[in-house]
Amino acid sequence: MHSHSRRRLEFEAIGTHWQIDTDLQLTTDQWSAIDQRIEEFDRTWSRFRSDSLVSKVAAGPGSFAFPPDAGPLFAFYRRLYELTGGAVTPLIGGALEHLGYDAEYRLSALPGRPTTPDWDAVMTWDGNTLDTAGPVVLDVGAAGKGYLVDIIGELLLSMGVTTYVVDGSGDLAHRGPDVLRVGMEHPADPSKVIGVVPLGNACLAASAANRRAWGSPDRALHHIVDPASGDPVGDVVATWVVAHSAMVADGLATALFFLEPAARGTLESDFGARWARVTSAGAAQWSPQFEGELFR
Repeated sequence: MHSHSRRRLEFEAIGTHWQIDTDLQLTTDQWSAIDQRIEEFDRTWSRFRSDSLVSKVAAGPGSFAFPPDAGPLFAFYRRLYELTGGAVTPLIGGALEHLGYDAEYRLSALPGRPTTPDWDAVMTWDGNTLDTAGPVVLDVGAAGKGYLVDIIGELLLSMGVTTYVVDGSGDLAHRGPDVLRVGMEHPADPSKVIGVVPLGNACLAASAANRRAWGSPDRALHHIVDPASGDPVGDVVATWVVAHSAMVADGLATALFFLEPAARGTLESDFGARWARVTSAGAAQWSPQFEGELFR
């Protein structure tokens, strides 16, 4: 599954590239424990594998017992759902499949416009149990990868590792005495950066319309879909968020594709997050406390 040096592990998981750097040499058993924890997460949340819990939910309706760590993710999704007026929702999976981003990677849209159900109309969450009124396709891509970065970070801490970088393909968690300078990928050219962000004992997530994109010249598609219209978002092309957890940074990076100016201040006041984003018109916007540098 992976190759690693004394203090670095590189591997593919949940459909993307990962790298973990630690200040201590981990044992083979410790690396195996990390592998196993990622596999458990994937077996719960992946809509791309037939044996996952999410795939069982998609065949519903029913009552489904989730692992205890699902609670924080569902609770955060509810906050995102309310913050964005339903735009960020774990129920977007059906719309993504309609547009071609399915387990077979069909990458061609079906006729018509996809619809996304209202949360309260189709499911309820109580403790660790999800009750659904019909088959629903969950997709936690807006915050799930960040949450897994947090989970791996907590696992490293439990192993006595106090200095580390967990990089889940751009979702970063850093702990340690040094400060990283992280490049902000240019949304139109992945080989370039448009700025840098200093990261010290914090987490950074980035989201961009050029990642996981497909379609045709007359209908370009990507993974950030507006459930109200059934189409990918077009006004924003890239976002970056620094927060205390990778889950929060990841979810808010998606929320920034939808939030109006009046609501964006709540990201700092309610979540302690700092952010920047680039619109499709090329305008750069950032929060007052954002410490990164955007190149002109």
